[in-house]
Amino acid sequence: MDAVIIADLLILLVVLILPLVSHLVEQNLEAFLFVMGLAAALAARVLDGHLIRDALTHPIPITLAVFISGLLFKWLRGYISDGLVRLRTVMPMRVLVAVLITVLALVSSVITVIIASLVLIELISAMQFREEDESRLVVIACMAIGLGAALTPIGEPLSTIATAKLGEDFWFLMRLLGPWVIPGIVLLGVWVSFQPLRYRGAGLAQEAAEETYRGAVGRALRVYLFVMALTLLGEGFKPIIDRFVIHLDARLLYWINMVSAILDNATLTAAEVSPQMTHLQVRAVLMGLLISGGMLIPGNIPNIIAANKLKIRSRTWARVGIPLGLVLMGLYFVVLFLM
Repeated sequence: MDAVIIADLLILLVVLILPLVSHLVEQNLEAFLFVMGLAAALAARVLDGHLIRDALTHPIPITLAVFISGLLFKWLRGYISDGLVRLRTVMPMRVLVAVLITVLALVSSVITVIIASLVLIELISAMQFREEDESRLVVIACMAIGLGAALTPIGEPLSTIATAKLGEDFWFLMRLLGPWVIPGIVLLGVWVSFQPLRYRGAGLAQEAAEETYRGAVGRALRVYLFVMALTLLGEGFKPIIDRFVIHLDARLLYWINMVSAILDNATLTAAEVSPQMTHLQVRAVLMGLLISGGMLIPGNIPNIIAANKLKIRSRTWARVGIPLGLVLMGLYFVVLFLM
């Protein structure tokens, strides 16, 4: 067992460090994680027919959701833009932005975090705010979307992996996290309405990239490979979880997961969550990952998509995301553990 633990720890270090130092690995993260998942499963001697079947079947629901939502977004994109124009004539801008972000975050668990991010980009581009105001708005919105997408297994890879590893039903995360996540989303929506929202000068509007069928298919395939890789990693890292993680106090797990600010939170979910954990431990792990995942660009999928499409730099994101994340971490710690 000691040899297995050492091998798993080495693989875990490679998984955590290499995407941060290698641009090539970062650009091909799904394939890299798949190779590391195979290595971890082989090292832990758990690569059998049951795991292969799980790895092939677990990604199917979220992959189909991403693909279908991508097609719907392509077909309905024009209606979304027209609807926004009409809403701007009947609703104050601050109220409109707050409502749109709150609703988008709440439905992201149904339309998937990726489609929610693309809709956000479309809306933000159409509003034509100044660059600094747009960046601040996007960081807050992505924090809200990242929270909301975790409420069902089809929302994002983190929730897919957590539900599969715990062997729970479709609505488990809604019951476990909903009473804490939904008020947080509403709070972020209200906070958005107090932000400066100044318009760009004439002719400076950005156009969001056109959605294509090829893009929808490619995005779905990448998500399939990503979730398959995380399934393999989760089982491969089980010896580490059983030895070092499941006995930790929930409050400690909560703060440890601030590392999610620089690492994708779905990867950490695969490495940490275990059916042997109590519901309090699982809630602490997931809330810590979800909140801190919004603090920096690499922490969550909507951050990566929005920052890339809208050209938001890491330093700009950190100026807003880190203070916001620390405040939310503190508030949720009080609510979860002290009240």
